[in-house]
Amino acid sequence: MKNLAPHDRPREKLARLGPAALGDNELLAVVVGTGSRRRTALEVANELLGAVGGVQAITRVGHDELCRIPGVGPARAAQILAAVEVGRRTLLRAAPARPQCSSPRDAARYLLPEFGAAPVEHFGVVLLDTRHRVLRTKVLSVGTLDASVVHPREVFREAVAAGASVLILFHNHPSGDPHPSRDDDALTRRMVAAGELMGIDVVDHLVLADTRYFSFRETGRLR
Repeated sequence: MKNLAPHDRPREKLARLGPAALGDNELLAVVVGTGSRRRTALEVANELLGAVGGVQAITRVGHDELCRIPGVGPARAAQILAAVEVGRRTLLRAAPARPQCSSPRDAARYLLPEFGAAPVEHFGVVLLDTRHRVLRTKVLSVGTLDASVVHPREVFREAVAAGASVLILFHNHPSGDPHPSRDDDALTRRMVAAGELMGIDVVDHLVLADTRYFSFRETGRLR
């Protein structure tokens, strides 16, 4: 692949454009990883696809048959078969249902077991889709919560990366008292304002403490 421009090499192209932009041979070249003395990874991929009859036929090829293809060998054959099996399992196994946080109580039930009794403060976000199903939960700060340290940039970078439509802020109070401080109020207002600019709704801020919680949404203090 030395003859290809760097941005056209399969790995670089995948990082730049995503896997859907790659052809079958390019995807297989990424799985193969490196070529041999006489062949690049892309050439090995082309030869393999030609030998077996296309990408769909790889599922019907065994380890020994792959090993007989020039440039493959036992290690690369194992990589290819493992990649095929991973893809097969993603199709066979249904994804587990994602938790839904339609209310403050739902969100508290989801967060309290992990963060309610944490010995130090954790600040994070629960990123949700349009139906308020959890896409991802991300802790952004550990230690004493300081509004000057927690920047909207970090929060909304995560939201954009996850494709979130709405989000819930959360942090815990190791003191056991979930009542928010003035800094918590200021931080909430700051994040709500940033969310309005970004087009991503901040629908709640939960303060967690042992088995209790405080919801800015429930108490009408979100805005």
